[in-house]
This record gives sequence, C-alpha cells and structure tokens, in this order.
Amino acid sequence: MTRFLAAVLAALACASAWAGDDARLWAKLRHGGHILLIRHASTGPGAGDPPGFRIEDCATQRNLSDSGRQDALAIGERLRAERVPIAQVYTSPYCRCRETAALAFGRAEEWQPLSSVFDMPERDREFTERVMRRIATYSSRHVRGNVVMVTHNVNIASLTKLSVAPGEIVVVRPDGCCGLRVVGRLLLVGRP
Repeated sequence: MTRFLAAVLAALACASAWAGDDARLWAKLRHGGHILLIRHASTGPGAGDPPGFRIEDCATQRNLSDSGRQDALAIGERLRAERVPIAQVYTSPYCRCRETAALAFGRAEEWQPLSSVFDMPERDREFTERVMRRIATYSSRHVRGNVVMVTHNVNIASLTKLSVAPGEIVVVRPDGCCGLRVVGRLLLVGRP
C-alpha cells in the first residue's frame, strides 16, 4: 500500500510541476519573441509519403485524418484563447502541414526548408541550416508576437534533438550565438 501511495504522490507532484511549467510557458508566449515549431497534426497510418508522390498533388501524399483536422482547429483555438500573438506563420509545402497551418491560423507562407527530409536525408543539413539562420534573425530585430513554423517530426528532431507527437509544439528561441534554446513543449491535442 505504501508503494502505491508513494507512486500516486509522485505522479501528482509531476502533474502539478508540469501544470506550473505550462503556466510559465503560456506567460512567455503572451510576451512574444519565440518560435513555435509545430509538427503537423495527425495523419492516416504510415510514415513518409507513398512512392511517386507529388508535392503539388495532395491526393498523392499522406494527409491529415479527420481527427487531425479537428486537432489543428483545436491548436489554433487554444493559442487564441491563451492570447498568444502570432506575427508570422511559415509552413512546409506538404499538404498535411499546409492544412494544419490553414486550420490553426488561417494563413501561412510556404517555405521549402520546412519540407520533410524523411525521404531526402541529403537535404537535411541544408534545410536545418536555413531554418536556423531564419530563427537567428529574430534575435537581431524586434518581432512583435511569435513566429510559427509548421513542419515534420524529422525536421524538428534535426533542429532540437526531440521527437514530437503529431500537433505537438516545441517552443524555441535563438541562443544568441549559433543555435537555439528549447524553452518548452506543449501538447494541446491527443492528451488523455
């Protein structure tokens, strides 16, 4: 019985610490100046895209599921409810990312370096460096609000060394030198 009680108390302590971290992170986001790296919302089963897919033809790609569409809407609604100012939204040109961005934010600028490198690992370094350079520009000029980049798990992993769930947000800031610092993570959908 004592082990069970200790486990329950430890779980409650973790949950309350996590909630406190969320409150601090929301406050930081309301202030602005962060980059929100968002993995596209959930898709149909599988990884990557079917052989022979075409970037300009959504019917040839792995796309959002119905629950992924609902999740994308929920992400946008939660960010608005928390009064998080969004200055700019960039998205991978893949349909699942474009649709996530459109449903969550109503607007987005396609940017090739956010494209999935799952099937083209030879472009990983180039795309990662280009995204890092763009993120670094936000430390040298004042940006009102936050910048969103909707992309893929493999790209976020290259930038942060983190693997994220569909719809999960990794909040980063330029570190002032040559990289970025992870400020926190938000999983607004798919949580039990």
